[in-house]
Amino acid sequence: MKRIYFLAPDINVTRKIANELLLARIEEKHLHVIAKRGTPLEDLPEANLLQKSDFIPAVEQGVALGGATGLLAGLVAVALPPASTVIAGGILLATTLTGAGVGSWIGGMVGMNVGNRRIKEFEDAIEAGEMLLLADVPPERVDELEKLVKQHIPEVEVEQTEPRIPAFP
Repeated sequence: MKRIYFLAPDINVTRKIANELLLARIEEKHLHVIAKRGTPLEDLPEANLLQKSDFIPAVEQGVALGGATGLLAGLVAVALPPASTVIAGGILLATTLTGAGVGSWIGGMVGMNVGNRRIKEFEDAIEAGEMLLLADVPPERVDELEKLVKQHIPEVEVEQTEPRIPAFP
C-alpha cells in the first residue's frame, strides 16, 4: 500500500472525495481525515493515533538500531575469553533479538509522543480550516485515484509517502 495525502478546502468536498474513493473500492479503513481541532467530521473516518503519530516509523527504526546494537554486544561477548565457539551462535541470536525487542519497545514509546513528520508540512493549512485526507491505496492505482481527486479539486497537489522516481534510475 502507498499512502497519498491531499488537502480539501472544506467538509463537503472532503465527503465527496471520500465517497468517490469508496465507490472506487478503497475500503473505509484505508481512509483517514485530519481536521482542525474541534471540527465536526460527521460521518468521515477520523485519523487515529497511528496516523497522527510517528509510531510505525519509530518502531522500525528501533528494531534496526536495537538489533544492530544487540548484534554488536553479542560479538563483543563472543570475543571475551569465557565464551566458547559452541554457544557463540546462541549468544549472537539472543543479544540481537533482545536488542531488537528493546529497541522496538523504546522506539514505539517515543514515536507515540512525536507527531507524524509527514503531516507537519500540512499543519498551517489544517489550522486555516482545510482538511487533510490520507488514503492507503495499491501502488498501481495511485495515478487513477489522483485523477479522481482532481475532478473535484483541479489544483490539488497529491503528495505520496514514497517518491515516484527511484533512487537509482
